Amino acid sequence: MKLELNVRVTPEIASNPDHLLQFVSKQNKIPKADIKHIECTSRSIDARQRNVVFQLRLDVYVNEDFIPLEFPIPHFPNVNLEEPVLIIGAGPAGLFAALRVLELGKKPIILERGKNVKERVEDLRGINVHHIVNEDSNYCFGEGGAGTYSDGKLYTRSKKRGNIRKVLEYLVTFGATKQILVDAHPHIGTNKLPRIIQNIRECILSAGGEIHFKTRITDLILSGNSITGVKSTSGDKWMAKNVIIATGHSGREMFQLLYEKGVEIQTKPLAIGVRVEHPQSLIDSIQYHCDVKNPLLPASEYSLVKQINGRGVYSFCMCPGGVIAPCATKPGEVVTNGWSSAERSRPTANSGIVVELRFDDFKSFESYGVFSALQYQSSIERKAFEMNGGTQKAPAQRMVDFTKDIISNDLPKTSYTPGLVSVSLSELLPQLIADSLKKGFKEFESSMKGYFTNEAIIHAPETRTSSPIQVPRNPETLEHVRVKGLFPCGEGAGYAGGIVSAAIDGMKCAEAALTGNFTK
Repeated sequence: MKLELNVRVTPEIASNPDHLLQFVSKQNKIPKADIKHIECTSRSIDARQRNVVFQLRLDVYVNEDFIPLEFPIPHFPNVNLEEPVLIIGAGPAGLFAALRVLELGKKPIILERGKNVKERVEDLRGINVHHIVNEDSNYCFGEGGAGTYSDGKLYTRSKKRGNIRKVLEYLVTFGATKQILVDAHPHIGTNKLPRIIQNIRECILSAGGEIHFKTRITDLILSGNSITGVKSTSGDKWMAKNVIIATGHSGREMFQLLYEKGVEIQTKPLAIGVRVEHPQSLIDSIQYHCDVKNPLLPASEYSLVKQINGRGVYSFCMCPGGVIAPCATKPGEVVTNGWSSAERSRPTANSGIVVELRFDDFKSFESYGVFSALQYQSSIERKAFEMNGGTQKAPAQRMVDFTKDIISNDLPKTSYTPGLVSVSLSELLPQLIADSLKKGFKEFESSMKGYFTNEAIIHAPETRTSSPIQVPRNPETLEHVRVKGLFPCGEGAGYAGGIVSAAIDGMKCAEAALTGNFTK
């Protein structure tokens, strides 16, 4: 028989199969010889008390054999001669849209402005070491999108978006560890994601799909109120009656193209702030209530939110044991973001700390119409570039100094490879954001004693939290509200916020395009 148990155990028991077997046997009065297998199906950490414990959900097989689940690479029928579906963008939304197209027996054709994961590496070195930004190949553009060189977080706050389990199982199929099916806050790590992305690419190509890198779309072919195809910079054309646009939250050229072609888009508020780096040992000591972290515990995370003058100030994309990276997508701007490897073993922890913005906050840019939020966002990035002398160095300040408007006399070396420039961040950030952050940092101290410290270094700006544009679509069909055959998708269209939600939205859009329906 199979017993389903919920247990709370020490890190020593959770990390040692023999100790766990002994614990289950003793607690449930089952002879150890009768327990054939213990499978952990859910794992989370409860660090609210001084004694940190793991919460486990276990399937205990008593006198019954355990048959492990397998996730083989799918072998789709060859779709080379089938109806094509154009997918613009090879991020999570685009790749998972392509997989769903294959499931439905049609031919995905992915058009990606950037390079494949292997070729992207040299361009990332260019921005980190030489301060050179390649507009088509960077941390945001290229195979796998922004998610490829990120922490690889796989959890979403919204459980109603769709089939989360299917996304996770597909990732296991293509090379992720099965642990992501168990952990409450699963992640893959930037060092593991590229190979997974390559495996997805090989699957799509082997089934007769197409992927065209270094292909920036510069025109949409419209016939009346329907889309019939697209054109690239080189003048090449691709024709199809269904086009999925999944260009990501930084696809500004696509937003402009849609606008110029008379395809309705809307302003969407977003959150903007900074990225803060602490020593990981400090975060561990705060979260785990200890001087030195138990080596059996992972690098600790945090999640913070406060209401400051009626608007949210909160942590975003927290990267334990991680790195802050330069994520500009064109010359003349500075953007910061963060990532972690699978091991999360770096000595520093970083997180975006951002301020909720509203439509009224963009009034000074209202002359830009639907692009008011985008211009607000872009103006901060350009100013950061000017303040640091025209490099990819990040304007920076110690946390307490920032709240007191003191320019930091010395800044330590941080994980941010291009380097730092000591400035007054109050001169860079709009007053609303700066004032909200100052109050927020002080209030965070009440939730995490020790967080508010001059050991924390603020890197600016963190501006690409989500898209500043939404492309409106019919909620019942996922089709654009006016243009038939056009399916706005993922983060760039304003319908997702991370790898999992973008992947789910990609699958939904593919299903809607080909069946006229989708799994809600």
